[in-house]
Amino acid sequence: MSIDQHKIKVWDFPTRLFHWTMVCLLSGLWWTADIGEMQWHMVLAYLLMTLIAFRLIWGFFGSETSKFSGFFVSPKKVIAYAKSHPKPLSLGHNPLGGYMVIVLLSILVLQLTTGLFTTDDIFTEGPLMHLVSSETAGWLTWLHKTNFNIILAMTAVHIIAVVVHVVKGDNILKAMFSGYKQVNQQLRSPILRSSWLALVIVSVIFAFVWWWLLEPVVSYL
Repeated sequence: MSIDQHKIKVWDFPTRLFHWTMVCLLSGLWWTADIGEMQWHMVLAYLLMTLIAFRLIWGFFGSETSKFSGFFVSPKKVIAYAKSHPKPLSLGHNPLGGYMVIVLLSILVLQLTTGLFTTDDIFTEGPLMHLVSSETAGWLTWLHKTNFNIILAMTAVHIIAVVVHVVKGDNILKAMFSGYKQVNQQLRSPILRSSWLALVIVSVIFAFVWWWLLEPVVSYL
């Protein structure tokens, strides 16, 4: 490590735990859908719903590097960042990475929402399927399946971007495990919120999801 480098913490524990738990749940959702274990698929989906709801709230009230306000920059700044060489150092997500997070969260919200109205026309249907016509449910089921392919494509783009960063010496993968970054500039450490606040938020969301969605499915299992 050169003399002018120093280590600062940029990612709080709740954000890192969210990231890796989401990876595990998405893998489980893919596998359970593939083998037809739809009851377990629903359990994992409702757990993911809890996580995504937490992340959306954390994007407004969480740590500085987790807030959406830092993700939204003008397209002009994104283009300037993409063209710059070398890339300017970012405290949290760079402009392109911020946009990627917004896209990924948006398509995950779409996936979870459509899943509430889906049906396989045999045994399994979403808890809100009765609120729409059979034609609408069929269309939402198609959208749910198609959108998952988009999720896979965007995930692949995300992984490729991470690999490129690591190859170029910016080990953002390690940072998402440890929470720390090595930086060459005297950047101030971001303001990080308490993990206890995150725990309270998650607990409230989980209690609601358990009462509304999870408990009936778990009881059936």
